[in-house]
Amino acid sequence: MRVGLFDLLTPDAVILAVERALNVTLDGSLQPYPSYVNRVYGVRDEEDCELVVKFYRPRRWSEDAILEEHRFLLDCAAAEIPVVTPLTDRQGRTLHALTVDPSEATAGAQTTARSDGVVRQGESFSFTVFPKRGGRSFDAETDEQWYRLGLLIGRCHVVGAQRRANHRLVCTPRALTGEFVDQLMSDGLVVGESREEFESICRDTLRAIEPLFDGVALTRIHGDCHRGNILDRPDSGLLLFDFDDMMIGPAVQDLWLLLPDYAANCRRELTMLLDGYQQFTAFDRASLRLIEPLRFMRMVYFLAWRAAQLHDHWFRRSFPDWGSEAFWIQETEDLKTQARMIVKGHEAW
Repeated sequence: MRVGLFDLLTPDAVILAVERALNVTLDGSLQPYPSYVNRVYGVRDEEDCELVVKFYRPRRWSEDAILEEHRFLLDCAAAEIPVVTPLTDRQGRTLHALTVDPSEATAGAQTTARSDGVVRQGESFSFTVFPKRGGRSFDAETDEQWYRLGLLIGRCHVVGAQRRANHRLVCTPRALTGEFVDQLMSDGLVVGESREEFESICRDTLRAIEPLFDGVALTRIHGDCHRGNILDRPDSGLLLFDFDDMMIGPAVQDLWLLLPDYAANCRRELTMLLDGYQQFTAFDRASLRLIEPLRFMRMVYFLAWRAAQLHDHWFRRSFPDWGSEAFWIQETEDLKTQARMIVKGHEAW
């Protein structure tokens, strides 16, 4: 029987790991939070201080890559941008490790693995603890609210440009999405009659959009800057969180995800975003032609996110049809539709 990576992350293990890392005593409560790839829990110490602990999916990021995420957060905080920075232990470390033994959990479990999300013997979970920050979800509606969002992202990108990150993903078709297509195909995940068509639409589209990225400035960006990762706090305004997918990419990646529809249908919102953004830094308007290609790339990225969770118990229970022949037929049709939108989007800008 296969054991998913996070199936062995028991409540007792989570609590003990945090207590040892930060030399605190917790009250034993544990609140799971939604997370696509990692595992995130709310805990509370005996002084009623609420914390959030994030366990990174093993083998997804190197230690250096995670520390670059933390560095970006600290750089933003130093520039007084509202973000949530990781807590440190007595040695000033923000990254900690928990090692688990699969044999202690499930008799007969498979403990050797490929890169398919199956747990290995002595699997190590890197984790980080953050202070909990509350706030209201923020859905921009007025021009002023879209302008505020632009201000926030513009400030973030000014900081992003001040330092390099050598261990994060690079958001271009070849460096990012091409590898995910390779992974999906080589792991045999795409099944049925749509397999050949799926690979064809992915590779043909990536070849077509690759030249659009030539000469586009790439810098540290949030990478997953949708409205679900922004809170509105009465004391500090908009707060940007969850930098787990921080990457090196074009500035427009952190803008189009905020839009409620295709960019061609959101010209007013996009105008206000850019007006706010350009109060802090310049924006290359020619890069707007990348929006629909980036949407295509994200669709493939999302499939790779899901594939990484394929052997997690909760995922198998929640998405029993993921990876079926019918599933891949629909995904292929969606990618073909988006490929057509790339042509329309290019004409619009």
